[in-house]
Amino acid sequence: MQRPIRNILALALFAACSSHALAAPQAAPLQVISRLPLGGTGGWDYLSFDEQHRHLFVTRGDRVEVVDVDQNKRIGTIPGTQGVHGVALDPASHRGYTSNGQSASVTVFDLNTLAVVTTIKGTGDKPDAIAYDPASKHVFTFNGKGKSFSVIDPANNNVITTVPLSGKPEFAVTDDAGHIFVNNEDTAELMKIDTATNKVAGTWKLGTCESPSGLAIDRKHHRLFSVCDNKQMVVSDAEAGKVVASVAIGEGPDAVAFDEATGMAYSSNGESGNITAVHQDDADHYSVTATITTQPSARTLALDPKLHRLYLSAATLAGPAQEGHHPAIKPDSFTVLTVGAP
Repeated sequence: MQRPIRNILALALFAACSSHALAAPQAAPLQVISRLPLGGTGGWDYLSFDEQHRHLFVTRGDRVEVVDVDQNKRIGTIPGTQGVHGVALDPASHRGYTSNGQSASVTVFDLNTLAVVTTIKGTGDKPDAIAYDPASKHVFTFNGKGKSFSVIDPANNNVITTVPLSGKPEFAVTDDAGHIFVNNEDTAELMKIDTATNKVAGTWKLGTCESPSGLAIDRKHHRLFSVCDNKQMVVSDAEAGKVVASVAIGEGPDAVAFDEATGMAYSSNGESGNITAVHQDDADHYSVTATITTQPSARTLALDPKLHRLYLSAATLAGPAQEGHHPAIKPDSFTVLTVGAP
């Protein structure tokens, strides 16, 4: 017997309400939840996060400042890192490595004590990005001015080789399985490096991307996230070597992080003064879910995967940027921002 329309509507309404009641609650929107003033002189570049010790490494030109994120305070400094760009971490051997752009060297330090162990000289010209590859147990520097990458053997603390590239390398990530991927800023390509042979195993164009900088990886789905100067996040299939998606982001990005547990990619946009939050709907489809206000100059970031927080470096701008240079900043205004759920 056919049910009366009103009964069908009532059942449908009940089902909808029940489904809503059982649905998982929406995550709270992210926002700036604290600011840690560090002051001092010097610029900044990449941040790195040590999950084991809960330490944030903040590059500051001629030094690296170390922040305990749980105490929200500076606990140490790694000196003698002239022109430092990035910090690579090897938790297994309790070692950290800094890329010192002005001295073509790498500072090795102890992750437990933060004491400097040694300095390795002889990388290519102006090392910028730096990565530790667990498959080869080697450290790789990507040398901006030299348009090359250098390979370091931590067992002997020496440079094994320096390999020329077709353009200026930017940020690099490892898949932990014998490959490192790096953005080529000059050609808007991604390069795949075989860490067993120290050779470029492949390259592919990043669609309409211009000047890619920051790079992140989703190791589970073999996806790479490149952020570009023309306000795009380009997603690539690391195995097939091709672009699968492109998403609009803010202006002036220089870093991106991927949170595997939540399926979220975050682009820090220094000129827009915000973060673009991008959800991975599936491996090949992505959607912008939020724009999180930070502040102008906050162009790099690091992810805390335990608390799902983001840490950014920033300072108060004192004037517009000049061609080829970052804008002047107000003295002693340098700050580390923490972005998370309130």
